[in-house]
Amino acid sequence: MILDPLPRTPDHDIPAPLLTELTALYASNREFHALSGDFPDPADIRPEQVAAALAEELRVPGAEVLLARSAGRLVGVVITLTRHPDPSDPDPWIGLLMVDADAQRQGHGRRLVALVEDRFRTADRTAVRLAVLDNNPAALAFWTVLGYETIAYGRDRQLDRPCTLLRKELTPAPDAGRA
Repeated sequence: MILDPLPRTPDHDIPAPLLTELTALYASNREFHALSGDFPDPADIRPEQVAAALAEELRVPGAEVLLARSAGRLVGVVITLTRHPDPSDPDPWIGLLMVDADAQRQGHGRRLVALVEDRFRTADRTAVRLAVLDNNPAALAFWTVLGYETIAYGRDRQLDRPCTLLRKELTPAPDAGRA
């Protein structure tokens, strides 16, 4: 699996072929979008909506959109924050992890999380946080299996939805510190 930052044109647009791929990936996750309320009609997600949602994410300082490809096919997207907008929060965040519905249950999500955690380790970060919407028990189960622990309950900043805050300590890579 290859993980690369979202490429954008000089005027900050997403290249049209990539936007088509991203829209298909977002549209494949109709069930998640019905839970999240991120799009007005989860059964009709349009390219301009996906472009607007990603542009909004990228307005946050330190945000990065990462694309996951396997065998040349876009299988996932991850949005990370190097720092949460709350200055008292020292950890980076995973804001969104979405795997194409047709590629789920094949290990892509686990590999994607491992790649993101490795990126944070490489940047000398010692933990990572995320929030899971309380109406999404499958997502909570996914993250807890990967070692994320509940640290608080609250509401998300975007739409004030109830959520569970999770955190995972990032142990150093096995070969870290060896000369």
